[in-house]
Amino acid sequence: MAASDWRLEGEWIKNCNCAFGCPCDFNALPTHGACKGLLGMRITKGHFESTKLDDLVFMVMVDFPGALHEGNGQIEPIIDARATPEQRQALFNIMSGKNSAEGTIFHILSLIVTKVHDPVFAPFEFSFDKNGRVARVVAKGVLETDVEPIKNPITGAPHRIQVVMPEGFEHRSAEVASANIHSTGAIKLDTKGTHSSLAHVVQTPQGVAA
Repeated sequence: MAASDWRLEGEWIKNCNCAFGCPCDFNALPTHGACKGLLGMRITKGHFESTKLDDLVFMVMVDFPGALHEGNGQIEPIIDARATPEQRQALFNIMSGKNSAEGTIFHILSLIVTKVHDPVFAPFEFSFDKNGRVARVVAKGVLETDVEPIKNPITGAPHRIQVVMPEGFEHRSAEVASANIHSTGAIKLDTKGTHSSLAHVVQTPQGVAA
């Protein structure tokens, strides 16, 4: 069976409960033993087959009792309320991992997640400045997260660090920043000053293209 034709280009955010530097990126154990957070993007240009996905936002809340590779995770999809029924189904088709090659992010998630909570459809506010390490995402009634630069503990000056992953399945390079997260859905989370990755990505059925 031929792979479906899809492509997601846009602004990617991953915020979690770990210390700055996301141990998952280094195949290390989560800072506090368990991994909770969110990942998602604003699609600046995208499609699934003939269904256009431009300007839509999706987020996925995640909750793993240990390291991601140990599995047994839960996720809660949060989908832009503006999405039509066709666009919603297109996003679900992509996120299911069934239309991706082995080793791509959505395929990997499909293998390590054992519970998928009912999706939430919410209006989004989304602002993103990768180079400034500033972002804000609000999914009304379920999620609010803010990102700012890491601060020098002595001077208070913004601190800049990047992670480069030439073979990354999530992104190829990202700015590391500081996140606050407040979620009230099926996966609840409150953090202050924890890890954030901000990246521009192109995801395809074969993995990260840029």
